Amino acid sequence: MSAERFAALWGSLSPIGQAGDGGGYVRLSWTDTDLMCREWFVEEALDRDLEVEIDRNGNMWAWWGEPEGEGAVVTGSHLDSVPHGGAYDGPLGVVSGLLAIDRLRERGVTPARPVAVVVFAEEEGARFGVPCLGSRLLTGAFDPAKALRLRDREGTRLADAIGRAGLDPDRLGPDPDRLARIGAFVELHVEQGRALDHLDAPVGLASAIWPHGRYRFDFTGQGNHAGTTRMADRHDPMLTLAWTVLAADEAARANGAHATVGRVDVAPNATNAIAARASAWLDARAADEDTLRKLVESIHQRAEERARHDGTQVAMAVESLTGEVAFGGAVSRLAAAALDAPVLPTGAGHDAGVLSSHVDTAMLFVRNPTGVSHAPEESASDADCATGVEKLTDLLARLCQ
Repeated sequence: MSAERFAALWGSLSPIGQAGDGGGYVRLSWTDTDLMCREWFVEEALDRDLEVEIDRNGNMWAWWGEPEGEGAVVTGSHLDSVPHGGAYDGPLGVVSGLLAIDRLRERGVTPARPVAVVVFAEEEGARFGVPCLGSRLLTGAFDPAKALRLRDREGTRLADAIGRAGLDPDRLGPDPDRLARIGAFVELHVEQGRALDHLDAPVGLASAIWPHGRYRFDFTGQGNHAGTTRMADRHDPMLTLAWTVLAADEAARANGAHATVGRVDVAPNATNAIAARASAWLDARAADEDTLRKLVESIHQRAEERARHDGTQVAMAVESLTGEVAFGGAVSRLAAAALDAPVLPTGAGHDAGVLSSHVDTAMLFVRNPTGVSHAPEESASDADCATGVEKLTDLLARLCQ
């Protein structure tokens, strides 16, 4: 696989959803932009004489071989992005999957089992708040009734968004027959860090995904006039929120973990008014589940202590929680023996992590020289991506034969 050949297919997708002025990509699930990405995938799959189907949860599958066959070998990722995210997070795995099928055919491989490229829906959770929603629904890890009630920031329900895209909301939910037909899943992804760059390695293999969760903190106080209310008389939820953000940073550093508050919502959100309420979303990750639990408990406790001081109230709700994923099955062992690639853990969540409880799963990473992800500076060279395609092809060839 040449760098030029990778760049050609990559270039056919990259203009879709580009924000311009260096603002990265905006590809939120079930928007017009996302639908354009999905149409691109269907066209590329049909050009390769692959059979395309969309499952009950909106995940797209492009099959080489009989979709109803057993022991399928599947690769792929997602096409949606965080707001103003990078180009490679997700799409790299989809493009690489299509090119890997090209390379398998060029090598004269005749699969003994079906091979598929999958695009999972709403992986980032950037629109409806739940990451890896398509794979969670597929595996039964998320309640479909709850999913249908999810709303985006404009108030649009998931049920309405998928209905407009032609899906039947009543069919959302677990798909055990499909899962049972999958024998192996391999996800190729851009590295979301700089470990491979430091190791001077173009491709790596995942050992584990840190446990992680998303938590919503709702702070309530008393709205009032910014100019006439004495400081001593205020019950300002923004103070409690700010204290909680600092407490999260302190607790994460003390525990060797990660804690981030990257989204807040304030009402009435006026310059000359004391807020009546504020909400903040905490993203917390740690190397093990016990550390994660203690981290979140500590942050919640500190928030409650500060709320009593400020005369406010705080409530915490778990929006999603994923346990530790260790990639130690037969597929990962085969990859470790066959690919001669460094092995490293990751703190980022992926569809591969969700599937790992049901399917033998492995993950490959392609070097990211900047180490930046979920931002426009995310990068990978065409040469490294082409190497990633070849490594993926090597592994798929062993699995499907």
